Amino acid sequence: MTAEPGDPYGRVHYRHLIDWTQRLRREAPLIQRVLEGAPSRRVLDLGCGTGEHARFLASLGFEPTGVDASPSQLAAAREADPKGRYLQGSLTDLAHLAEAGQGGALCVGNTLPHLTKEADLRRCFEGLASRLLPGAPVLLQILNYDRILDRGERTFPVTVRPGEDDAETVFLRLMTPHVDGRVTFTPATLRWRPGSDPALELVSAKEVELRGWRRAEVEALLAATGFEVREVLGTMTGEPWSPTSADLVVVARRS
Repeated sequence: MTAEPGDPYGRVHYRHLIDWTQRLRREAPLIQRVLEGAPSRRVLDLGCGTGEHARFLASLGFEPTGVDASPSQLAAAREADPKGRYLQGSLTDLAHLAEAGQGGALCVGNTLPHLTKEADLRRCFEGLASRLLPGAPVLLQILNYDRILDRGERTFPVTVRPGEDDAETVFLRLMTPHVDGRVTFTPATLRWRPGSDPALELVSAKEVELRGWRRAEVEALLAATGFEVREVLGTMTGEPWSPTSADLVVVARRS
């Protein structure tokens, strides 16, 4: 994967850093329940990354269109799924990027915090509303920034995955929360060879500015842009939301 200028995730190999089989198995019941009865099989996968959710949706009989701003992530998605439909662009431009008449949308994996201004998130929701059929379901998932900001949390659990050449890959995610709701996110990938010298080598690291959207902010903007919030959950496996939940998961419908 080759990094391009302005592509902060060009060197982050998410396909290899996540156990996608386990993740999709865990998320499948909620995704299927939310999209059940969608007014069209055409659906949007917003912030699709390397396309794992889009390919999962296709396996369920949907006709997904993946949208992502990262050229390198989309290149990986197209490599894995040459017949898939993927669009490059910002989620603020959905009204121009995607075709109208969509039957639903998925936006998971902490994508929305990359829209750091309220005007940008509003424009995203307005554009999405213009692309969806009435009654179309929407599933949104981000980290629970109510918890992160209130507690001043700085890191996530470390992920260790099999790597190349008898090494393991360590995925480290650091955060610096700010009082105005911004979060400086620093994903880093390291190569770990126990017994070697050095045993741990930095492969890549990048700082990304995010906005820690709180539950009240997300719900208010959805209501203002033509959506009805149906459920608010704390995980993709359906646990109720609380201020200490792992995630903020919102199920909404286009009014």
